[in-house]
Amino acid sequence: MKRRSLILSSLAAAAVVATPVARAQSRPIRLVVPYAAGGPIDVTARVLAERVKDSLGTVIIENRPGGGGNIGVDAIAKAAPDGTTIGISAVATHAINPWLFSKLPFDPVKDFAPITQMVRVPNVLVMNAETASRLKIATLQDLIAYAKANPGRLNYGSGGNGSAGHLAGEMFKRDAGIFAVHIPYNGGNPAQLALLSGQVDFNFDNLATAAPNIRAGKLKPLAVTTLHRSPSLPEVPAVADTLKGFAIDTWWGLVAPAGTPRDVVQRLNQAFVAALNSPEAKTRFAGLLAEPVATTPEEFGRFMQSELAKYEKVVKASGAKVD
Repeated sequence: MKRRSLILSSLAAAAVVATPVARAQSRPIRLVVPYAAGGPIDVTARVLAERVKDSLGTVIIENRPGGGGNIGVDAIAKAAPDGTTIGISAVATHAINPWLFSKLPFDPVKDFAPITQMVRVPNVLVMNAETASRLKIATLQDLIAYAKANPGRLNYGSGGNGSAGHLAGEMFKRDAGIFAVHIPYNGGNPAQLALLSGQVDFNFDNLATAAPNIRAGKLKPLAVTTLHRSPSLPEVPAVADTLKGFAIDTWWGLVAPAGTPRDVVQRLNQAFVAALNSPEAKTRFAGLLAEPVATTPEEFGRFMQSELAKYEKVVKASGAKVD
């Protein structure tokens, strides 16, 4: 009798521990994308959702755009920590917005359990090709030399105050010891149109967005903002080749609500890392000029905290604020 009671108690305890995992297997997983459907983040999320269905079951993409990504991310933070809700964290939501917005409804560190980084997309410093030719600027060193010899003559555009392009420009000015006038536009597309028409001299743009105009010869790429050269643009040097340590990438990854059991996080990590390393995912991501990045939960957590610290300095130096 005593032995039977012990066995039943052990089985009950095992059932309690296994419940979150079982629920994650038996119920669809909701993957919250804090941006609109159709963009690179949404596309990569859908690619991975399809790849993990054999190991995790159905993964439903839920787009929750708005507030610079804050609305969707808040939904992730406030979901039940049982493995049935996960979502996208990005450089904007977890590294820039905490310093850009005076108040957020979530804590970017305490309210989330990292799963894995997913993607890195290089940004690229591009000039209007005609402007570069007229000013005889062929390299990043040429641009820096011209800016130093002609202070205040150059300007650069971005998708708005506090955008990745704005902050990359401010980092570049600081590290290169130059001055260029920042001209903010209402979004990345107007900023690129301003560059193409010659209204601004250079931009820091997403490589996926800039690539068609680079191939068409309308934009001249001077450097990528990843720490090393990008496989997507191997002939173009990194800014870090000239300005040591310069790195400002667009990245995103997967997180769960804080308190999600460790074994559930590990299971999610294993499934999504396998998906990221699959030939099919690599091929699809290459079409977006995005580089898959698979990490452990611990590595991704440390990376997000380092990015948060880096952008604190950059955002404060830029003076950018929302609300």
